[in-house]
Amino acid sequence: MSTETIKDADYRIVGYIETRADRTHVAKDAHYRIVGYFDPRRNETKDAHYRLVGRGNFLSSLITAAH
Repeated sequence: MSTETIKDADYRIVGYIETRADRTHVAKDAHYRIVGYFDPRRNETKDAHYRLVGRGNFLSSLITAAH
């Protein structure tokens, strides 16, 4: 599992994107609360309640919206 740190224009941490062993991505806010999921096999982004957000990877948008 790897983790990418997402920062704003002032270099403050606003969230993280973790890549799991099964290649799915999990977006978390700066307090490590899950805000969404991305499944690259289905090319779908879902929110924390597993509702479809859109086709493609929108995890960074979910993180900044939670900020």
